[in-house]
Parts: sequence; C-alpha cells; structure tokens
Amino acid sequence: MTNQSVCAIIVTYHPTVEMLSNVPPVLNQVNALVVVDNGSTACELAPWQAACKIHGFELIQNAENLGIAEALNQGVHWAQRRGFPWVLLFDQDSKITDGYLEAMFTSWKTHSDPDRVASMHPLYKDTAMGVEGVLRRAEDGGPIVAMTSGALMPTWIFDKIGMFRADYFVDEVDTEYCFRIRAAGYLLAVSPASVLLHHIGHPRKSSFLGLRFTPTHHSALRRYYMSRNRLVVYKKYIWIFPRWVLQSMKDSMVETAKCFLGEENRGRKLRNFLLGTWDGLRGRMGKRENL
Repeated sequence: MTNQSVCAIIVTYHPTVEMLSNVPPVLNQVNALVVVDNGSTACELAPWQAACKIHGFELIQNAENLGIAEALNQGVHWAQRRGFPWVLLFDQDSKITDGYLEAMFTSWKTHSDPDRVASMHPLYKDTAMGVEGVLRRAEDGGPIVAMTSGALMPTWIFDKIGMFRADYFVDEVDTEYCFRIRAAGYLLAVSPASVLLHHIGHPRKSSFLGLRFTPTHHSALRRYYMSRNRLVVYKKYIWIFPRWVLQSMKDSMVETAKCFLGEENRGRKLRNFLLGTWDGLRGRMGKRENL
C-alpha cells in the first residue's frame, strides 16, 4: 500500500461469485473500497453482501440499473465525502496486478508536469485474447483517450470539470470525459509498469470472404448506446479535436463493420444502431427502454 490515501470504486452489474476474487487484491493496495451495484438480483448480491462484512468494504445497492456513469459518480461522491484525494476506478471483471498502485504513483511523480495530470492509466492486457490493447498517444505522450477502468484520478478534477455524464448511461462515458479533461487544459498519462487484466466485450475470431477479424460481440442493447453516444461525442468535440475525432470515427466504422459481418443477431443490432444514430442526431439522451 502506498502512503497516498486512495479509495477504489468497483461498479457491478449482475456480477458472478467468481468476480469476488478481484476484490482482495484491490483492497491490499488501497485505503478503502466502495462497490456500487446497478440493480442486480438478491441472489447475485448475497455473496457480495457477505463479503463486504468480511473484508470491510462499502456496498451501495441501486434498485435498478442507473448506468455506469451514475454508478461511478456515486462512488466518487462517497469518496469525496470521506475526504479521499484519490479514486481508483474499476469494472467488475478487471483484475489488478501486484504493485499496480505503487507504479501508478511513481509514474505520476516522475511526470514532467504532474500538477496537470488529471487521469493516470495502465497498460491493458486482454484476458481473452492474450494481447495488450493499443493506446493512441497525443503529442504530450499520454493517451488521447483511455478506459475509465483502471484509472487513478485526483478528486479535484471532478470539482474542476464536473462528474461523468450520467445521461450517456453506458458507452463512451470514458471517451467523453477524456476529451473534457484535455479540452480543459489537463493531461492524461500512462504508467507503463501498471498492468490491468481486462477484456472488451466477448471477442471471438470470425471470417468473411477469407478475411479474418475479431468482432467484440457486444449486445444489441450496447449497440444502441455505442452509436448514439459516439455521435454525441463527435458533435461536441469535432471542432476542438478534429484529427482525434476523425480517427475515432474511422475506428468506430471498422468496429461496427466487424459487428455486422461477423456477429449473431445482426438484425436487432442493426435496428438498435440506426435507432441510436437517430437519437444521437436529435439529442435524445438518458436510458432508453425497449431495446
């Protein structure tokens, strides 16, 4: 454990019992942990309720799914009320590695401009594919955008630029916040010695007309939020970061093409993609029912 005061936040949604194994390694490196659950069943939560008494972490139970952004905000508010100057954010399936947090702070302290660093990110290793994720870098050497899972952030940044966008519900919450950090003149950085074991979606290899690729196999529901929120992010930041947004657009088009060429349930996913695009164009945000 470092000499810094850090509160970890894990957001859960229908977690498995096996995911509880991710908790002790986090607790060993931080001062406090709050788990924010989004509408899981009583049966799913029972092991977590028992574990919070054994391990001494806080469990916030939302009666319904409020979305990843609102759950993160709840965790950040919990940490701020208790005076924690740092938060460490995780998805339920992210696995922390030994020395993770200590390496984070070492990278922070040795950064050329640490007072402007608003979010420190690890290297991401995909547990399903066995490869490390690629982070596109800005001219300052930090990532242009990165996932919230695994991020170490000072709580002052939320006072400076606000909380995560709860009206996004899920998807692109991290992209929007990274762009907002950079638009406000702050920086993102990477700790190369901090490795987070994580995977995106449910990737499986596929092929089409001899072309081999790996779709993410996100759900049809997620296809709605991905298409809607990406469009909203692009509209907001295209004039501030045109090159980065255009590159993101290209990456999104490739990822979406893989979905429609190599995934199941393509009819429903196409319907949700088009609905999300329409809602994004007209600015309809928040949780969408009947997806």
